[in-house]
Amino acid sequence: MEIEERSIMYLAGVGPKRAEILRKEVNIASFEDLLYYFPYRYVDRSRFYKVSEIDGNMPYIQLKGRIVLFDIVGEGRTKRLIGKFTDGTGTIDLVWFKGLKYVTDKYRTGQEYIVFGKPTEFAHAYNIAHPDIDPVENASQVANGLVPFYNTTEKMKKSFLNSRAIQNIQYNLLTNLGWHVPETLPPYILSRLQMMSVSEAMKNIHFPESAEKLRQAQLRLKFDELFYIQLNILRTAVLRRSKLKGIIFPTVGDAFNTFYKNYLPFELTNAQKRVIREIRTDMGSGRQMNRLLQGDVGSGKTLVALMSMLLAIDNGYQACMMAPTEILANQHLVTIKEFLQDMNVRVELLTGSTTKKKRETLLPDLASGEIDILVGTHALIENTVVFKSLGMAVIDEQHRFGVEQRSKLWVKNRTLPHVLIMTATPIPRTLAMTLYGDLDVSVIDELPPGRKPIKTVHRYDAKKAEVFEFLRTEIGKGRQVYVVYPLIEESEKLDYRNLEEGFETFKKVFPEYEVCMVHGKMKAKEKDAQMQRFVSGEAQILVATTVIEVGVNVPNASVMVIESAERFGLSQLHQLRGRVGRGAEQSYCILISSYKLSNETRKRLEIMVSSNNGFEIAEEDLKLRGAGDLEGTQQSGDGLYLKIANLASDGQILQYARNIAEEILDDDPNFEKPENKLLQTRLSVLFRRKINWGLIS
Repeated sequence: MEIEERSIMYLAGVGPKRAEILRKEVNIASFEDLLYYFPYRYVDRSRFYKVSEIDGNMPYIQLKGRIVLFDIVGEGRTKRLIGKFTDGTGTIDLVWFKGLKYVTDKYRTGQEYIVFGKPTEFAHAYNIAHPDIDPVENASQVANGLVPFYNTTEKMKKSFLNSRAIQNIQYNLLTNLGWHVPETLPPYILSRLQMMSVSEAMKNIHFPESAEKLRQAQLRLKFDELFYIQLNILRTAVLRRSKLKGIIFPTVGDAFNTFYKNYLPFELTNAQKRVIREIRTDMGSGRQMNRLLQGDVGSGKTLVALMSMLLAIDNGYQACMMAPTEILANQHLVTIKEFLQDMNVRVELLTGSTTKKKRETLLPDLASGEIDILVGTHALIENTVVFKSLGMAVIDEQHRFGVEQRSKLWVKNRTLPHVLIMTATPIPRTLAMTLYGDLDVSVIDELPPGRKPIKTVHRYDAKKAEVFEFLRTEIGKGRQVYVVYPLIEESEKLDYRNLEEGFETFKKVFPEYEVCMVHGKMKAKEKDAQMQRFVSGEAQILVATTVIEVGVNVPNASVMVIESAERFGLSQLHQLRGRVGRGAEQSYCILISSYKLSNETRKRLEIMVSSNNGFEIAEEDLKLRGAGDLEGTQQSGDGLYLKIANLASDGQILQYARNIAEEILDDDPNFEKPENKLLQTRLSVLFRRKINWGLIS
């Protein structure tokens, strides 16, 4: 039986109850899942400290000495067991809040023990809560070098599945396998890489022989992970290119030329021209275009998308544009109609709120080809919506649509339309290679002329009066203001209370102006009505949660105030800031935070104040937070969860892995050579749980 099929239930130290907890809490069910559950850090236990050396900055320490006495202190919930521990240079308290009887039964006063834990300061003295304790004769097992630490949850700890227990189970697992793990790379790649075998790597990742061996093990396992992700993505792209033929658009005709010569609102930037050239090349190549268009808010992506749709119309096809919300779809409709003015191009809107009566004329006109461009929301993928010939599909804010939903657009079409996916979330290069490796990426990296960079400042809670004065001046000039509050599931009640209080404060401070409020708990109609008051200029201040993050275009809004800015991620702050700066006036973003900030948060806010470049910000965000929780990065059905590699710091390994994957696929795209059979087998094991949407997206 292969290791990915063997259940951990029968492993020594696991059993049915613990197996169930491991499956539910950390998704470990098989031998392979457990092997690939890597430590998140290592602590050097080769050194013993003295009690007299302890200070408040030590992460984990190891002591050797005796417990002098046990004492139970407190009643009920505050009841705890204290063990006085000494090594002759001083005394420290060992503290337990649960399992008190277990401790007093197991450990004896007067005997010599090794104690390991994290010292904390309390009432001017140090203590160690729930330490690891081992008899001194076990020193060679527990205190000889680098000790791994595994992530565990509260539920796991309750079943005594702490980091130490996981380490023991890993030992049992590797012993069970005879310390041999089936190799994951063919010999010819291994000899080229000159890296350690996967067996050696697994042994040293869980039980490092030395710091150098650990480094080599990490390198080998990171390469494996990134190599197979790249091989999978690139192979999907190769398959799609060979299987899926695209419509050829040979003509640049009346619609495109008339618009370009007579209706273009401003000179295209060089970046826009470059992207339009890339799109035209794709459309003439005979392959289906699958392009990701990245550009900061306000960089002119919609104009590029419109010109691509005009190319489809010139070649006798229809186009559609799909947006994640009704507000955004409406806005695209208005923008496109403003661009086209009186040109003979019919543009219509279809959303969930389109009336039955309107649909009765719209749908037949779409099916007969009388409608050139259809703008809409998810309503575009309903079964009743049939195009005569869809040649171009533009999708806005890519990460809001599942790949599955997008695929429905193509399935209903006899020919595969060209696809342009637009996103205002700048994605760092390493992440783009991993998430959208099968898409071609275009970037608009300059703003249209006349746009002034937004001025960003950081202010503290205590100095709100100055901020209010500044807002009064701006509103006095006829401008409008956004005020955004964070809303996080874990603290939802408190966050809604802060939002309500903020709304009341702004009404009190600005009695002479209209203040409206928008949040996710409102009914869609009510939300749209309040939003409309702001868009029309009837209200001067909009207090909201991040529902306004995507899309809404109010050129007259020149100030974005972000409350509790320390609670937002960098990319999110940048997205929110992009809501202002849409008109010709100078715009401002004011980040408000408390005084108590961690170093990382302070750095985040400093980056926002110093940079307006979305790509710089995304790179920094990746460095600060890692890839796991960058918003909107789950592109495939089930997102990207890296077990050991880190896209922020392993860009070079990623590039190297990608180069090797490309060489292999150029030489043997279908893995027909005997030496590549292992690659095919390994791919099917790693990606067996995933539906291959790659061919569709």
